[in-house]
Amino acid sequence: MRPKGKAPFIRNEQATRLNDAIEQMFSAYKLKGKAEQATIITLWGEIMGKTIASRTTKLFFKGKVLYVELSSAPLKQELTLAKERIMALLVEKVGAGAIEDIVFR
Repeated sequence: MRPKGKAPFIRNEQATRLNDAIEQMFSAYKLKGKAEQATIITLWGEIMGKTIASRTTKLFFKGKVLYVELSSAPLKQELTLAKERIMALLVEKVGAGAIEDIVFR
């Protein structure tokens, strides 16, 4: 039971922008990295294009490493050679710190 007259949380007296409130919540619950990773997975097709997205069978993160499973061995080789450029595109879209490496399988 809650003591009478006591609020269950401390309320900020000033108005806060919704964007700032969401960022504070992500920081408090340590969700920012996971949200950025989910954004990368969601935007993969848009960033890489239809052809590459259609040959991508699985995308997942382990820590800050993105694993990309492909159905085409020649495409895997091409993407491995262009890994630095792909990393730059992902960092440009989501921001630095969300991803450290990409592994193509």
